Amino acid sequence: MRKPLLNSLRMFDAAARHGNFRLAADELNLTQGAVAQQVRKLEADLGQPLFTRLPRGLELTNSGARYHRDIRKALDLIDRATEALRPDTTNVTLSVPPSLATKWLVPRLAQFAETHPFITLDLSASEALTDFRRDAVDLAIRQGATPREEGLNVHRLASLDLCAVASPSYQMSGQAIEDIQDFSDHKLIQDGHRHWTRMFQSRDLAPPTVALSFNQTALAIDAAMAGQGIAMAPRLLVSDTMMNGNLVEIWRAPHNADAYYIVHPNRDHPARDNVVAWLLGQATL
Repeated sequence: MRKPLLNSLRMFDAAARHGNFRLAADELNLTQGAVAQQVRKLEADLGQPLFTRLPRGLELTNSGARYHRDIRKALDLIDRATEALRPDTTNVTLSVPPSLATKWLVPRLAQFAETHPFITLDLSASEALTDFRRDAVDLAIRQGATPREEGLNVHRLASLDLCAVASPSYQMSGQAIEDIQDFSDHKLIQDGHRHWTRMFQSRDLAPPTVALSFNQTALAIDAAMAGQGIAMAPRLLVSDTMMNGNLVEIWRAPHNADAYYIVHPNRDHPARDNVVAWLLGQATL
């Protein structure tokens, strides 16, 4: 039996986690054919199949599942050992959704610098999933359901707490807003998360007419501040603007289980832990 190469094991691990050669290839920045070929070679070297090929994906064999459990632990050990060699542990790279960065985090960075003058915080504005083994990222903030990936620490930053907001100058007319359907005759501003459409659909209502649509929540909020309609946004992103009087809350959506979460690998990084504690503290103010 030939000893497998580390690259082959990383490809096997990615394919096992995704259950798909294409997704594994996307993660590793390789072609699907290259990943499939390396996995076939690994199986040949080991003398047994690791996957059952299905019409729409992959399924680990019993021996493949046992092998992957041990390989995953070994790769984590290698990654932790490599991470420990970083000479400067006071640099922390945070991946954060662009709108959260613009509307909530950036205005607070001066306070962070005063509190933690020896930590350099590098921001990466992105909503893409973070692969901590591949990307140069120490922690990430993401919006959605609770992350459940193995090997990650997860901290709930804040509930999504969606609310409909508009500028004080926006002219409300017609009946009082008590339910989502009461917005049908208003100028609605939508972002890439399509909260308006999703809420109407959840009540079996026809999709609303949208006056303006943006790919980022921050732009929808700015349009609402300019009096161009009503935006649906997480409270965390509009709390400062409502406090200074540039936006008013018109309606609060029913409870949504989604939230903002801080996620990071389960390994030692004191500076990162200080950033996490600071973020959680800011969210409770």
